Amino acid sequence: MRHILSTQQFLNRKELAGIFKKADVFEKADRRGEIAKPLRGKILACLFYEPSTRTRFSFESAMLKLGGQVISTESAGHFSSAIKGETLEDSIRIISGYSDMIVLRHHEPGAAERAARVSDVPIINAGDGDGEHPTQALLDFYTIQKELGRVDNFKIAMAGDLLYGRTIHSLIYLLSMSRGAEAHLVAPPALRLPEKYKDYLSSRGINFFESDNLENTLAKVDVLYMTRVQKERFASARLYERVKDAFVLNKELLAKLRQRAVIMHPLPRVNEISQEVDSDKRAAYFRQAKNGLYVRMALLDILGKRSPKTGGKKL
Repeated sequence: MRHILSTQQFLNRKELAGIFKKADVFEKADRRGEIAKPLRGKILACLFYEPSTRTRFSFESAMLKLGGQVISTESAGHFSSAIKGETLEDSIRIISGYSDMIVLRHHEPGAAERAARVSDVPIINAGDGDGEHPTQALLDFYTIQKELGRVDNFKIAMAGDLLYGRTIHSLIYLLSMSRGAEAHLVAPPALRLPEKYKDYLSSRGINFFESDNLENTLAKVDVLYMTRVQKERFASARLYERVKDAFVLNKELLAKLRQRAVIMHPLPRVNEISQEVDSDKRAAYFRQAKNGLYVRMALLDILGKRSPKTGGKKL
């Protein structure tokens, strides 16, 4: 694991269990105020070409808690040499000389892989357009384990923007680690999951069902994973306005959800979950966000302990 580019790197139950166990250890140590500082002297560069709150702050907080330091820029497309026309590859070559790891968020699918080809240090994909968001998928799967007490034999509804939602795209791959998982893909016709992800589910023997009716799905699932409609991915404002409020989870719909179900959301939310839902014990999305800190601590600890800069450009 020289770089973290795709969830498909983690399709090994033993490896996942090791990451989750390390995250548990860090969470308990954090509560006691006794986190070791294994990354003292290391520098993490956070290079974000798109806005972020949870991903950026959780990575920065994770690095600081582990004893490392952070250099960071947000809106790098406007506040870095990219505004002058510098290529992503050149930026990465320079920044990898200043740091020990780079967290990259970019608007173009495949950008993290391009960066990894020229970087002397590990690249962590923090979201590449409508491609993937692997560390989000890991914390999502970790949250399912903590909330349900298992990662096998559960039914999950993924609702909202399945076309552009990179968190969904990454989580689809991890479902293949579950024995007996079943996916309900709930989206307006214009935002259905791309065929390649459905082909992947089929190839792994995972049963899935497509629907545009959230209400009829709620009583069937153990996990409800809501997503916002990705306004920034739409070429047409008119189309966005037509689908943005396709699904809104409110108290009336909440009554139809199983009592032991879990409500998740990668956040930020817009209108798709009413604030009145927040007080329900099944609402796990803020716990989910906190879990991201410890999963990312685990990942930084693993990458940071690997050999220092080698100049290797091999993926």
